[in-house]
Amino acid sequence: MTTPAQTTPMALHDAARSFGDAPALADGTVRLSWNQLLDAVQEVARALIARGVERGDRVAMWAPNTYHWVVAALGAHYAGAALVPLNTRYVADEAADVLARVDAKALFIAGSFLGRDRLAELRAAAPELTIDTVVVIPVEPGSSIESDAQTLDWSALQSIAAPVPVADAHKRAESVDPDDLSDILFTSGTTGRSKGTLVAHRQALSVVRAWAECTTLTAADRYLVVSPFFHNFGYKAGILSCLVTGAAIVPQATFDVPQTMRLVSDERITVLPGPPTIYQTILDFPDREQFDLSTLRVAVTGAATVPVVLVERMRSELRFDVVITGYGLSEAAGFGTMCRADDDAETIANTCGKPIADFELQLSEAGEVLLRGPNVMLGYLDDPASTAETIDAEGWLHTGDIGTLDERGYLKITDRLKDMYISGGFNVYPAEVEQALARLDGVAESAVIGVPDTRMGEVGKAYVVRKPGAAVTEEQVRAHASTVLANFKVPRFVEFRDQLPYSAAGKVLKRQLREEIK
Repeated sequence: MTTPAQTTPMALHDAARSFGDAPALADGTVRLSWNQLLDAVQEVARALIARGVERGDRVAMWAPNTYHWVVAALGAHYAGAALVPLNTRYVADEAADVLARVDAKALFIAGSFLGRDRLAELRAAAPELTIDTVVVIPVEPGSSIESDAQTLDWSALQSIAAPVPVADAHKRAESVDPDDLSDILFTSGTTGRSKGTLVAHRQALSVVRAWAECTTLTAADRYLVVSPFFHNFGYKAGILSCLVTGAAIVPQATFDVPQTMRLVSDERITVLPGPPTIYQTILDFPDREQFDLSTLRVAVTGAATVPVVLVERMRSELRFDVVITGYGLSEAAGFGTMCRADDDAETIANTCGKPIADFELQLSEAGEVLLRGPNVMLGYLDDPASTAETIDAEGWLHTGDIGTLDERGYLKITDRLKDMYISGGFNVYPAEVEQALARLDGVAESAVIGVPDTRMGEVGKAYVVRKPGAAVTEEQVRAHASTVLANFKVPRFVEFRDQLPYSAAGKVLKRQLREEIK
């Protein structure tokens, strides 16, 4: 049996050979076959090479889900660079911090989108930040940019690529090693500063092949990627899973229920993964019957509590043949465990399945979930101390989550060791939010927890103690948080207290705060 490709450039070549003129990417009027996608990726790679990008450099992406993201990301890999996706909800300070830490040689950034000019924001927040090549993606029609030595419009890539022969790009692609960095995804740390997880090409492709097998993904599928491409769920479970199976990628830039259902109908979508909120919103939509959702076949969810009744309704009302839940984290290349297609609704709702992709799973004496295997991250970017704390001497990744295992080896997550909560599918680390609130004049101390929310799964609640004589308000707390944090991290609720509950050891008793909510 032929060994599958171990780098994304070679996986793209395999896809072009295997699937040829079959649909690869559909975004509005842009329709690319696998052969055409290869051509487009090579053009971006040639442009990056012409601009001086070398193997091992870092190329960042700060843009929503469009065909440009797919082409640029694979183009960065083709040129031998590691991909650094940036959360589109980042404020400019957060993006600038990541770009400086990875020493990004190129940045693909959205032009004007949803009232934001990210490039202007970035330049205002970090005028000292230098990036050799900034490519502006025209997300909204009619937007224009002022080009300079560093700043280019997407449309300029063709002429910039012209001097570099395809053969040179192909040679660069072939030089990429399976152990070269594929991507650096940033996950907020409990200390308040984000950490970059280092994952190799061989690892990224190994986990997505296992994911695709569990989800029964094939070349006949049409995959609507609603999950953001900057997230493992959108980038790996989305783009890369399609790359290794031949399924067609249909990106959606912003989640809008009628638009999602319209795309399902118009594009004959068969695969629709996402957090539980997506399915709940579709089920609750009053005019759902006006849309033809009959092609839907596969749903994959997780990242929050999944009610049994939701799984049952997804099967009975939305007619999904396959509904699967799973568990993963960036430190495990985005994956870890998954249910199987023939599991019952109770199992799918109440467990995260069993290990995939050669992961071993065990629980520590304290019940912490530990993972080990060839697809545990290589480490954290420039942080050997945190790497050693997270991956022990025996190779076990300490996830920080508490769980139980049943007799089948299926995992159930029961608590979070590090207080992290999940809002709309995104991890939020209270320490990061608390540090942000500490910089607001008038705040003496704060404690942030996740509280249940029917739409988002969980949202933040901040308990704030004012400094003596301060009159800081709930609106001021949220307004300050929104200037320094992505919107999903901004506390939805603020409650002022004279004091916070502390243990004898001087730690805030967050469990006590959570129990007050119940």
